[in-house]
Amino acid sequence: MKNMTLENIAKACKGVYFGGEQEKQKEICGAATDSRQAAEGFLFIPIKGARVDGHDFIPDVFEKGALAVLSERKLPGCEKPYILVTSTEQALKDIARFYRRQLTIPVVGVTGSVGKTSTKEMIASVLSEKYNVLKTAGNYNNEIGLPLTLLRIQEEHEAAVVEMGISDFGEMHRLAEMAQPDICVITNIGICHLENLKTRDGILKAKSEIFDFLKPKGRILLNGEDDKLSTLKCVKGIQPVFYGFGEKKDVQQDIYGDNIRNCGLKGMEADIHTPEGMISVHIPIPGQHNIFNAMAAAGVGLALGMELGEIQAGIASVETIGGRTNLIETGGLMVIDDCYNANPVSMRASIDVLSNGLARTVAVLGDMGELGEDERALHYQVGAYVAEKQIDTLFCAGTLSEETARGAREANDWCEVFHFDSRDEMLSQVLDYLQEGDTVLVKASHFMDYPKVVEAIKEKFQ
Repeated sequence: MKNMTLENIAKACKGVYFGGEQEKQKEICGAATDSRQAAEGFLFIPIKGARVDGHDFIPDVFEKGALAVLSERKLPGCEKPYILVTSTEQALKDIARFYRRQLTIPVVGVTGSVGKTSTKEMIASVLSEKYNVLKTAGNYNNEIGLPLTLLRIQEEHEAAVVEMGISDFGEMHRLAEMAQPDICVITNIGICHLENLKTRDGILKAKSEIFDFLKPKGRILLNGEDDKLSTLKCVKGIQPVFYGFGEKKDVQQDIYGDNIRNCGLKGMEADIHTPEGMISVHIPIPGQHNIFNAMAAAGVGLALGMELGEIQAGIASVETIGGRTNLIETGGLMVIDDCYNANPVSMRASIDVLSNGLARTVAVLGDMGELGEDERALHYQVGAYVAEKQIDTLFCAGTLSEETARGAREANDWCEVFHFDSRDEMLSQVLDYLQEGDTVLVKASHFMDYPKVVEAIKEKFQ
């Protein structure tokens, strides 16, 4: 890794180096906080968790051939190089920030209340038609995950797409300082993390911290249909590129979609108009929100010099990932696995997808977290939306989901509604209820652990 010698790393994180002079000039070939991922030549960064202290695995990683480790305490008798630091978490951020400054490849930062991951995947799919792309893996989008993502960038990579997630003020500023994005994409300003950010204006302010370290000649792409984002007319002398359906007449949308065709669970089709011309695209993932993702990806592709045909091919080849509108056919059922996380906006989008089911439609929902003082009303509205979209059956579990069930029951009297106190109590009933031909949506906030619901359905109907 360029300029990532142990000497430079120690300076970057203000640590004290212990070890031989010869090893001091060696470059690491990667970094890890998980001892199982610490390979030969790696730097191991032990993190103190609630149950496990990474320092306990220092002997193991040296046995695997790690070049060096960070440590918050002295290691008497250690014959391998290590760097003593006050905080390994802060050192990780400092090292990632130092490494980012060595890189010349473009970095695309993606944030927003909803759709960060799917937009990141769409952008990466498009850019992969021309470039060797490094993208955020899994949910590595916070103050531990982002620096680890940056430290995965190797010589062969030509572009990076990083997801940036926050829940409080100041977090995005720190993430942006590490990522130093060349292109910033914000998908929307929705209703989530209200416990800390309080209002959508608070969310806008917190998300806008992504611009704090935008490169001087950087680009900004914003969802022009979002009433909050559309107010950002000029940022640090940079005029944003807006994308949308042209429905907000007071915003000049440089990239817009029309002639939309809903292909049900087979995806969406649309014409995307850009300053360079129009392309007709097929998006192999259901849901109108994916057209927004495609427009954002088109804007990033154009900013990085891609041809329209390359962009079109990249959109057509995008794939879903587990837990996010991932369609699973099993035993005659279609399962919409969207259970990684949830908030009111993403719930509605997923219910829209479910409504495209050809036979009986079943929503298996759970509580949504971090919604602040309006949490009960927001759950009620989700239930009402289930009924509005004429979903046949609603199963839900959790304290707040009592309001989801009530919202669905009061909206109409033909949608079957079942509520349970716990996920496990609900699950046995869901498994008995489902039958061949059903389309099933599984969605809740991460703490509800709904991937177990998906696995149980797959196991029974395999």
